[in-house]
Amino acid sequence: MHRAALATLVLLGLTLAASADSATLRDIRLPPGFAIEVFTDEVPDGRSLAVGDQGTIFVATRKDGRVYAVVPRENETPRVLTIASDLNIPNGVAFRDGDLYVAEVTQISRYRDIESKLDDIPAPEVINDSFPAERHHGWRYIGFGPDGKLYISIGAPCNICNKEGYGNISRLNADGTGREIIASGVRNSVGFSWHPQTGEMWFTDNGRDMLGDDIPSGELNRMTSKGAHFGFPFCHAGEISDPEFGDQGDCKDFTAPAKKLGPHVAPLGIEFYTGEMFPAEYRGRLFIAEHGSWNRTEKIGYRIMTVTIGDAGPTNYEVFAEGWLKDGEVSGRPVDLLLLEDGSMLVSSDQSGSIYRISYKEPE
Repeated sequence: MHRAALATLVLLGLTLAASADSATLRDIRLPPGFAIEVFTDEVPDGRSLAVGDQGTIFVATRKDGRVYAVVPRENETPRVLTIASDLNIPNGVAFRDGDLYVAEVTQISRYRDIESKLDDIPAPEVINDSFPAERHHGWRYIGFGPDGKLYISIGAPCNICNKEGYGNISRLNADGTGREIIASGVRNSVGFSWHPQTGEMWFTDNGRDMLGDDIPSGELNRMTSKGAHFGFPFCHAGEISDPEFGDQGDCKDFTAPAKKLGPHVAPLGIEFYTGEMFPAEYRGRLFIAEHGSWNRTEKIGYRIMTVTIGDAGPTNYEVFAEGWLKDGEVSGRPVDLLLLEDGSMLVSSDQSGSIYRISYKEPE
């Protein structure tokens, strides 16, 4: 299970961070019984999330070049430590067997036995430095699959282009060896997870820009076979032939999205809900963090959505949390989601510099 809840967090009674961001949270709309709080506001540009065996939350950044460790403390605000700084867009983090993995543009590094060494960070070991160097869409996303392999997305270095070595998802062994491409035609995936029952990989993909306000849709994709091609740059959202590259490939020859999302919503982190805190109808649902549009006349996204995954595929693309976009003004941009052992969920926002915690309590 993707980033399974391994932590022994004692969150009940935890004093969460108090800040000006708390005022923003009054605008967030959630279903009845749900609540959102500021978990910490000390992680500027916080993006990808991972949790360690002892409950440490690891937070990667993009522009800031740092990786943080957030250590929960009962009845106190969490302790925030800097694991590394001056890195090259360290967007991706993953945790396995006591070790922290950090992805920069061209390389993945491993920090051994990290949770026992937070006050004396070990020197990282570069396990693979063979990734392409273009920084456009160079913020890697990584995660361990149920096969024990480390997956990494390699975004296209452009809005629209056809450049060898880019636009794919690869996987490699935990020691960095055995790299292989498992999916092509992926413009820029910044979030993936694995279905808790089938083990199938699901991932988001950001559609190209400059085709207008309403096309193409962002994508939720399902990988059913190794080597699938998802259309980029020839076809978008399973049905739109690209005006520049469309004559080089027919949409019917590529794997169509499992679910088309909104245009320019920028879907990023995803998480299957496998906890016990939320009501039963949420179990098995896929949560999607939508970072929000940047080049649309009327802004869209800036919210958390859910999708129901049934035998016939994904249905019920619905709003779960919204309010970071109000009257055209943006107060936060959701990036990644992390399920905790108690069933609550963390949400990172690189604009507000906060990590939020969403919990549920049966209404009285």
